[in-house]
Amino acid sequence: MIEALQFEFMRNAIMAAVLASIGCGLIGVYIVLKRMLSLSGGIAHAAFGGIGLGYFLGINPLWTVLPFSVISAVGIGLVSRKSKLPEDTAIGIFWAMGMATGLIFIGLTPGYAPDLFGYLFGNILMVTRQDLMLMFILDVLMVGLVILIYQDLLSFSFDEEFARVSGVPVTVLYYTLLCLVALSVVMLIKIVGTILVIALMTLPVAIAKQHTYSLKWMMYFSVLIGIVFTLLGVFLAYRLNLPTGATIILTMGLGFIVSSLLKMVIRRKP
Repeated sequence: MIEALQFEFMRNAIMAAVLASIGCGLIGVYIVLKRMLSLSGGIAHAAFGGIGLGYFLGINPLWTVLPFSVISAVGIGLVSRKSKLPEDTAIGIFWAMGMATGLIFIGLTPGYAPDLFGYLFGNILMVTRQDLMLMFILDVLMVGLVILIYQDLLSFSFDEEFARVSGVPVTVLYYTLLCLVALSVVMLIKIVGTILVIALMTLPVAIAKQHTYSLKWMMYFSVLIGIVFTLLGVFLAYRLNLPTGATIILTMGLGFIVSSLLKMVIRRKP
């Protein structure tokens, strides 16, 4: 596989795998602990509106997905907490509106959208230097925020009511976490696409959670697991000529199954 590294697109893919795994390994832990999987999926699919807007404006869709995802995340949070609508209803509304908005913008754009399939299902081999720069900036922002508010997020993740009584700004943390999820979505769109984003956010955490109860170690393991399985998926996809996004997810899924079986064997030992 060493010969593959002579190609720039493979080197970019490796850097993208590392950058995405760092940010999403951290945020994915909070998504799993706070049971925000459906909400994260809603944000990911609503972000498709930003992809369509990018095609319509003739710019890199990732730059329009960024504000679109953040606005969608805050919108879902506001509707969920301020209105009488159930959370899953709010998620469904933004999910559908984001997808419909993206389709309309793409329909209004002259010509054919050649990279659309990649944004839906991902293609890490198409990551550019510009994409890597954006991912690096988002990583720095996400890691910095997590370090800054780590203790508050720790209380918020395990016992929201206790955190509120203790004076932790729960509402601010909730919307901050939604924005961090939105940033994670932006990082993962080029890797696994809007359809499979939620899997890459949660599978490394699900594996890590089987082997530690410490939030800090869960983050470390999630990042490491994400890097290992994403790189393995990339090389398998390159060697076998398979879709990269789907190969990465299936590789992680198999990793989760193996991890679960090992956990069962360890538990049965006297």
